[in-house]
Amino acid sequence: MTYFGFLLLFIGLPLVLLLILNRFDERRRKSAPEFWPARAIWLAIGLHVLLAVLYTTPWDNYLVATGVWYYDPKLISGVLLGWVPLEEYTFFVLETLLTGFWWWFLARRLPTRGKFRPRTGLRIGSTAVLGVVWFASLSLLLSGWDPGTYLGLILAWALPPIMLQLAFGADLLWHHRRLVLLAILPLYLYLSATDSLAITSGTWTIDPGQSTGMLIGSLPVEEAIFFLVTVVLIGFGLTLSLARLSERRWPVQFRASLREPLLTNTPWQVKSDGPQ
Repeated sequence: MTYFGFLLLFIGLPLVLLLILNRFDERRRKSAPEFWPARAIWLAIGLHVLLAVLYTTPWDNYLVATGVWYYDPKLISGVLLGWVPLEEYTFFVLETLLTGFWWWFLARRLPTRGKFRPRTGLRIGSTAVLGVVWFASLSLLLSGWDPGTYLGLILAWALPPIMLQLAFGADLLWHHRRLVLLAILPLYLYLSATDSLAITSGTWTIDPGQSTGMLIGSLPVEEAIFFLVTVVLIGFGLTLSLARLSERRWPVQFRASLREPLLTNTPWQVKSDGPQ
């Protein structure tokens, strides 16, 4: 299976389906009252695409340059940007869009239950726990144990932004936990299954010398963790950036500069301006 064939079949088709469903929801003026309106959601998804490309590009280039993973040259286009084929950059974009549209589809259908209660302890505690895991991942990398290379690189790369998200709003994520869980878990399982298929068919290969060799079925455990953290990053990021409750924690100047542009000429917005 070529890399572009994989993208078209397993990412492109469900992405188009979700785009159609979301456009249909817009025509019916179906909204998600706990979140900012459609214009803001488009902006947030676009921003996450940009961040995904900028943040992942140096890390991915390092992995390919050092042989942590590699591609069958017969199954890629041969167009390289740095050490990474064009298809890989396309995947950054499509995975973010797929997660964003899935989140949006669910946000309109899963009203949040209960009253929000700020929980500073949850924010500090969850951030501290991941901080310990992050420190352990750095120790793993510095130990020079080759089978731990890929796992250490994934955790060292992914955990800092997740810690920032938890420090900002672990309690907000808990308040919207039903949406967060359903936005992350099914898509994570789907992407892991398709990744297993791509590895089995030889589209890309994980270096056995730089991975632990532990498998979940035919899927290397590192790949399972990779797709978990990437979907978490996007799911957490969209929930926190678009939840109306998050506005309380924005800097005053930023809040004022965004409020009017996001709400102007948006016919399907809800009447409430959210919490003050």
